[in-house]
Amino acid sequence: MSRPRNESKFRLFMQENSLTLFTVTGVFIGGLIGFIIKNSTGPWTKREIMYISFPGELFLRMLKCLIVPLLVSSITSAIGGLDLSMSSKIASRSIIYYLLTTISAVILGICLVTTIKPGQGAKIEATHIESVDKASKVLTPDTLMDLVRNMFTDNIIQSTMFQYRTEIFENTTISPPLPMEEWDFKGAQREGSNVLGLVMFSVILGTTIGRMREKGQLLQDFFTTLSEAMMTITSWIIWISPLGVGFLIAAKIIEMDSIASTVQSLGWYFMTVMLGLFLHGFGTIAVIFFLGTRHLPYRYFAKLSQVLATAFGTGSSSATMPLTIKCLDNLGIDPRVTRFVIPVGATINMDGTALYEAVAALFIAQVRNINYSFGTIVAVSITATAASIGAAGIPQAGLVTMVMVLDTVGLEPKDVSLIIAVDWLLDRFRTTINVMCDALGTILVNHLSKKDLQKVDRLNAEPHELLELGANGHDTKE
Repeated sequence: MSRPRNESKFRLFMQENSLTLFTVTGVFIGGLIGFIIKNSTGPWTKREIMYISFPGELFLRMLKCLIVPLLVSSITSAIGGLDLSMSSKIASRSIIYYLLTTISAVILGICLVTTIKPGQGAKIEATHIESVDKASKVLTPDTLMDLVRNMFTDNIIQSTMFQYRTEIFENTTISPPLPMEEWDFKGAQREGSNVLGLVMFSVILGTTIGRMREKGQLLQDFFTTLSEAMMTITSWIIWISPLGVGFLIAAKIIEMDSIASTVQSLGWYFMTVMLGLFLHGFGTIAVIFFLGTRHLPYRYFAKLSQVLATAFGTGSSSATMPLTIKCLDNLGIDPRVTRFVIPVGATINMDGTALYEAVAALFIAQVRNINYSFGTIVAVSITATAASIGAAGIPQAGLVTMVMVLDTVGLEPKDVSLIIAVDWLLDRFRTTINVMCDALGTILVNHLSKKDLQKVDRLNAEPHELLELGANGHDTKE
């Protein structure tokens, strides 16, 4: 009798976790194939690598296609379905959690890099990277002000495709050359969705719909239906994730340079960042989660493994957002919490990026033999936190905001090229930590908001009960 029962349990387990197992297997098989091809054949051309990554590129494009409609509909419907006081409670809990984890990540990174000192005695040659040169022509105040400008967009339609950026350029006709603070500047639209502006607009629109009550019900139903439709499409795309993630990993491994030489030159830096990410993900976040829920989060890791594997494969927290929402829905988290906390987290919560930027800035300072004071460390902490909020949820977005952190230490923006060799791999790990932090934060906020949400549900149910009594011929004023 026990054997059929065990077989039924195994069959049930496989049915519930088959997609997760396939996705994790896709990561390992993709990595294995990449290493075998790289070590058994000669160098591959960029076009050949593009052919390998093509299935993964299609998967990534499908996920990115859902970001804007899912983000706007999710946040608007979540806030519109709650009253203002409940929305503000969920928002305040989310923001406090995100700020706490981000600041903790920066402090941990600084403690590790100042203790281990991976940059002392390291000899690394800078490489010319065109994207770094383009990113270097920006001042820290410009970056911070652009962050605020993008929050308050002047064209919501344009924000779905572009984001505002200040560009400064040198007047070469003037001699001697002027300092960068006196260069000419102008505003430009950079390709890429202005997610901060979309989040802010969605929050305001949802709040307005909630205040309108019956008059806004039509809009509320529209955004709720749109959100559900996007999640249905997500459930279809999910089944491509094992294949897409596997091809993305294989192509990236074939593309990278010699692993041995990279580890030899940047080994201590790589290990410092990895140690920081591990301690933050399985230590700091776990402690914060335990203090809020009185439960350890480790039992959720297996249930989130498909999301974490996808985050590692795509290197994009924004692209992983639809899968994260779907996974948390399957865990029984209240959709009103999930559809607010996850889009906001994918936009502003970048713990792994904040830790990486703090470590990288002080590592480069150590390589350049530049002494930094306690005041400089505090400045790096604040700047790394602000830079991580401004970083887009796309692969290697931290390199752009890294320029702002280097400016705080007094380093040249081109020094970013010192760490470019391992950035793509670290980017995968820090994105995984970012997504894990978002998911655990949603579970935490849901736990803290459970009683408030139940109270809202009771209040919403009372008018319907009174209407039913009236329809049955009873006096509703009794």
